[in-house]
Amino acid sequence: MAGGGGDEDNPLPINVVPMVDVIFCLCVFFMCSFKFRETEGKFDSWLPRDKGTGGNPDPGPLQEMRVALFWNQDTQTVSRQYLHKKVKDDAELEGLIKEAYTDFVAKNKPDIPLIIDGAAAVPWKEVMTVVNMGKKLQVKNLEFALGAADGK
Repeated sequence: MAGGGGDEDNPLPINVVPMVDVIFCLCVFFMCSFKFRETEGKFDSWLPRDKGTGGNPDPGPLQEMRVALFWNQDTQTVSRQYLHKKVKDDAELEGLIKEAYTDFVAKNKPDIPLIIDGAAAVPWKEVMTVVNMGKKLQVKNLEFALGAADGK
């Protein structure tokens, strides 16, 4: 007999194999039926505190130079807009960009982007004119936006 004792040490033999089998089956059953509780919508993130809704409620002054280009289908011309101001010609646009960029450089923020927001129908020549203005004024950060809505 397993255990090495004599018959006098174990007067009533108990077979533990079926009990171990039952416990093993119960363990397998509970492990298979166990469901982890998922925390939906929560995940760890390391975002800057000074941006977004959790930071400053007042973002302060606008921190970009945005040029919007719109294509007028009727007149087959491009209209330009710097931030919220309609621009008549390239010289006025260049002056506005130069003034804003020198202000940002004076505030020690030379990495403020010049964002070119062109509608899909705007010819590339017009977009490249604005890019060349930015390069001429030595703007270091040029970016392209998704595109302005047509019809303006």
